[in-house]
Amino acid sequence: MTEVVVVIGAGSIGIAIARRISTGKRVLLADLYEEPVAAAAKVMADAGFETSTAAVDISSRTSVEALVGQAKALGDVSGVIIAAGLSPSQAPAEKILAVDLYGSALVLELFGDVMARGGTGIVVASQSGHRLPALMPEEDRLLATTPVEDLLALPMLQSDRITDPLLAYQYSKRCNALRVRAEAATRWAARGARVNSISPGIVMTPLARDELSGPRAGGYQRMIDGSPAGRAGTPDEIAALAALMMGPEGAFINGADFLIDGGVTASWFYGALRPE
Repeated sequence: MTEVVVVIGAGSIGIAIARRISTGKRVLLADLYEEPVAAAAKVMADAGFETSTAAVDISSRTSVEALVGQAKALGDVSGVIIAAGLSPSQAPAEKILAVDLYGSALVLELFGDVMARGGTGIVVASQSGHRLPALMPEEDRLLATTPVEDLLALPMLQSDRITDPLLAYQYSKRCNALRVRAEAATRWAARGARVNSISPGIVMTPLARDELSGPRAGGYQRMIDGSPAGRAGTPDEIAALAALMMGPEGAFINGADFLIDGGVTASWFYGALRPE
């Protein structure tokens, strides 16, 4: 039976990961927009990978269900890379929560029900989730375990609490890591599959370049300049870690979140980037 790797979000990081882990497998590339998914499919096909494409809106249960059906029709789903999302400069808080928080949780649920034994998944979260101040234990539990369709009704996520798109993004990325932990111990475990998240810092992608020319450009550049690494990361560096996490050498990694940000978060709490 053909093994299928599903890549949701046809951007630089998702494609870099897929190239590392998809040899001999069919790659199903899915995105909300036709142009990036077509471009990604060409890159993958030119590199010798068998590819299929799909349109998906991860904020829609019906749309994600259709993607699951398409993936199952191609073969056994052995890998899922969730790399779709909106940045704080791309959308208002409500939309970010619908895509980055609810959408990722929905994909974890629906693909967790069909994963092949031994399969692996990864959610591309963000360093931003690590800079959100500590939540109460009950708030963490609610973000981790609330049924997907009830997530956006949580009091902590209402518009009177979250108006800033950056705060919505931070909550979403914290939720990504918490949902992975809960899913790894329950739904994915029942399938004999593993799932983890990875939290990149600033990585030079088209999205990052937009941020570096947008209204928050000063803050982004300060994080790069003030980090111990003194530079942004690359998609290949993120993919190298993800390949370890998803491959046989990472078989003991499950329900974990890995921060890979050149030391930005360390500097934010204890170094030159610490807020005054």
